[in-house]
This record gives sequence, structure tokens and C-alpha cells, in this order.
Amino acid sequence: MRIRLCLAALSLAGGAGLATVSAPTATAAPCTDVEVVSARGTFEPGTLGFIVGDPVYSELQRKITGKTLSSYSVNYPANLSLTSAAQGNRDLVNHVTSQAATCPNQRFILVGYSQGANVVDNSIGISSAGAVVGSPIVASIPAALEPKVSAVLLFGNPIRAIGKSVTGTYQSRTFDICAEGDPVCESGGGDTGAHLSYRDDADEAATFAAGKV
Repeated sequence: MRIRLCLAALSLAGGAGLATVSAPTATAAPCTDVEVVSARGTFEPGTLGFIVGDPVYSELQRKITGKTLSSYSVNYPANLSLTSAAQGNRDLVNHVTSQAATCPNQRFILVGYSQGANVVDNSIGISSAGAVVGSPIVASIPAALEPKVSAVLLFGNPIRAIGKSVTGTYQSRTFDICAEGDPVCESGGGDTGAHLSYRDDADEAATFAAGKV
């Protein structure tokens, strides 16, 4: 409970101090070459997420040349309710499945920050149950669509604090970063500010994803 309250405080503090900065425009073209699907952190403001989703999308627009990009913000509460991550899990899988049917040549980059990383973990078959604001898996991206996921970008991933990580099919396509001392993803971490620092890693993450598209 202490960590959950800390996460809420971190997210609210980040929102209070950062929400006045304008976010990049998230496009909604029905069929682009690449769609960036972003799950924001708990109480995180911004179009795709101020701390991670927005800056990562901006960097991807710079680095992925010769291809069209669009974006989707996972529709879920991103709060401290017990069903929040599960709702995001279901929405992400439903969206990717629907989008793949509509745009069969489209590829996906999945982005998740904090609770949003739990959402992405669950969606690729890695349960976040037992992690901060985690949940059991309620839906997984169908095996037939796995090749369409070019990259998975995770920041402050809570499952790391319980000794888990992305393994299996998506492992080689996953960028999973935990800032030193971040209490959300590092067991025993005590640097609450570290959890708000991931904007600094947007360039590295986008470079990784651009190399996978």
C-alpha cells in the first residue's frame, strides 16, 4: 500500500508540475505504416502520456523516416483501482486486433510507462499480478498478430520489482528500462524522483524501436 500511495503521489506531482507544457499531436490516420500504441502511467497527463508517451512519439517521428506513423492512447482509467490495469489490457488487445484487421500491413510499437507497462506486459502474455497496480492477464495479443509488433518499449516497469521481466517471443524486441533507485521497478529503491525521469530516455528507446521497424 505504501508503494501504491507513493506511485499516486509521484504521478500527481508529475502532472501538477508538467501539464502546462504542450504535447505533440497524436494523429489518427486509419492505415499508416506504423502505429504507436501507448499506455500512460497512473494519473499521468498528456496526449499519450507526458513523461513517456509524448516524448517517445516525437522521437519516433524523427527517427522513423520514409514511413507514416499514427498513434493510439490506450483507453483505461490509469488510477489505483484493482481493475484499472486489466481494463487497459483488454482495450490494448482489442484495439490491436481490430486495427490489424482494418490495416493488415500496419506494424505496431507498444509503449508502456509505470502502470501502463503492466498493461503492455499483460497484453503480450506476461502477467503483472502481484506488482504495483498490476492485474492478472485478461487478454493477450493473438499469436497470429505477434509478428506485427515491431517493438515493445517499457519504462518503470513494476514487474521488475517482483523479479520478473519480458521473456519469450517478445524478449528480443523489448526495451525495458528501470532508472536507478526507482521504487516502482526496483525492489528497495528509494529515489522517488527517478520514476519521473524517463523523458530523458525517449531518444534511446526510439532509436531501439526504429531499428526494429
